[in-house]
Amino acid sequence: MSSKTRSTKEESSEPPSLIPSLPEDIIVDILARVGRCYYPKLSLVSKHFRSLVTSHELYARRSLLGCTEHSLYVVLCNKENDNHYCYVLYRKANGNHSLVLIPSLPKMPRRGGFVAVGSRIYVFGGLNSYHHIKIPTKAISIDCRSQTVHLLPSMNVTMSVSVADIIDGKIYVTGYCSNMAVFNTETQMWEPKKTTAETMSGYMWPYDCVVMAGKMYMV
Repeated sequence: MSSKTRSTKEESSEPPSLIPSLPEDIIVDILARVGRCYYPKLSLVSKHFRSLVTSHELYARRSLLGCTEHSLYVVLCNKENDNHYCYVLYRKANGNHSLVLIPSLPKMPRRGGFVAVGSRIYVFGGLNSYHHIKIPTKAISIDCRSQTVHLLPSMNVTMSVSVADIIDGKIYVTGYCSNMAVFNTETQMWEPKKTTAETMSGYMWPYDCVVMAGKMYMV
């Protein structure tokens, strides 16, 4: 009897759960007010929290509350194998910063066109490598909230060494050719050619571009 009583007391003396049974909406509201630098640790609490910190609902709530944060993504080249990988500038809770490889993302193209639109990064064209030059028509978008990749419809023209920028919700992509492809971010489809070889001044090898007053300038 004494052993059963002692066991019952030990069970009753266990500390309560650190995760209160709150409604889902309230949990999302609380997490939305927490800095993203704490999300990696919060994702270790449970599978449910891991799902919440990458959910679209959480980032929509952060936007509604004005708690959005900017993140810096960079593509760096590994000189040993000539592969390009995507990194994010990670803000630590102690105020320090470090570049962290995003293992869930594939290799990035060399000299591709990158455009940030909201929480997505669009990637177009480019070259696969120095030694095996292939001009891809594949286009992808990166969801920065979940750090996952989504395939887009293939480009309607081959595009190497491409640059891209956005005007009124449409991404204009051009490269070492005399064509320009237009991608509609609302319909997620390519539009019919709006700029062709006849309207562009010959072949070019663009290095960068900028949009000013509704016009795209390339250098």
